[in-house]
Amino acid sequence: MMHKEANGAAAKVTGLRELILTRYMDLQKSGWALSFLTRNFAMLRNRLLADPSFLFKVGTEIVIDSCCATFAEVQKRGKDFWNEFELYAADLLVGIVVDIALVGMLAPYARIGKQTVASGGLFSGLKNSVAALPSSVFEFERPGCRFSAQQRLATYFYKGLLYGSVGFGCGLVGQGIANMIMNAKRRMHASEGDVRVPPLVQSAVLWGVFLAVSSNTRYQIINGMESLVETSPLAKQVPIVAMAFTVGVRFANNIYGGMQFVDWARLSGVQ
Repeated sequence: MMHKEANGAAAKVTGLRELILTRYMDLQKSGWALSFLTRNFAMLRNRLLADPSFLFKVGTEIVIDSCCATFAEVQKRGKDFWNEFELYAADLLVGIVVDIALVGMLAPYARIGKQTVASGGLFSGLKNSVAALPSSVFEFERPGCRFSAQQRLATYFYKGLLYGSVGFGCGLVGQGIANMIMNAKRRMHASEGDVRVPPLVQSAVLWGVFLAVSSNTRYQIINGMESLVETSPLAKQVPIVAMAFTVGVRFANNIYGGMQFVDWARLSGVQ
């Protein structure tokens, strides 16, 4: 009883909801690694406070994406798979890095304390506007967080810009590594069956556009669907229902996304 009263008093002073305080204390009682990370990395802590299943979703995305990417590329590339293995490896490498961004950038996060409004010009005004946006288009409203239709629309384009930036950067790194491997193999043993080395910048642009348009749209929808299931009476009584839904919907999405990326790469002439 005293524990709950203390939480309530703290909430009145700091602007924290009792639920957030309770979750924070639960995180501190967890394993030492998670406790250390949540104390020292605010981005992770705030996302876990808003969504306790955040790490489960990240882990699910990485495992499923790695498996589905392999399956999709084997199916789409067929007999050319081993000749194009470097392209597959580049896609897989970039995909694993991107998975964390895909989940993390759309995840809801706890907005702790009263929001301060900065003043001092156009940049400050833009920063305030971005800070007031929801994490995803379909993020649920909660105490202290209200979102207009205009803000939700702006979120789609803003997250698309972020996704595109991450995709372009990861594309440069991943394709750059693949190109170095391909060139090294050709210097040691060249054959007529070798596929051409993909253009680096064009490949990175493809990744950027794909994440900004396709991935952004698909993951926005997935976030909304997961939120609906998680708040349903059945999922509240049987939590594994929400976990099973997350695995199922992300599995289907990754198969579709992997096949779609290969199509985009071939249509664009990059691969």
